[in-house]
Amino acid sequence: MSAEDLERYETEIELALYQEYRAVLAMFRYVVETERRFYLANDVQVEPKGAGDRTYFEIALRDAWVWDMYRPARFVSSVRVVTFKDVNVEELPDKESF
Repeated sequence: MSAEDLERYETEIELALYQEYRAVLAMFRYVVETERRFYLANDVQVEPKGAGDRTYFEIALRDAWVWDMYRPARFVSSVRVVTFKDVNVEELPDKESF
């Protein structure tokens, strides 16, 4: 497989992932962004915790979709994320707004 073939393959996967994201977006209530992943979820709990002088976040997601082009199944019933980095949680507008 040439570099051009690989690039074309990755572009096709990214486009399919974006199309899937647009198709499932209305099914979810929250968008959650961490330093490693992007999620859609219907229930989000963010709990700040301390480790010495450092704060980290434990995020629990239920009924979620994971933006990851290499996962064979992106729908998951629960996800637990632990991070020392920023976490962005946004509530999506009502489904009628889409």
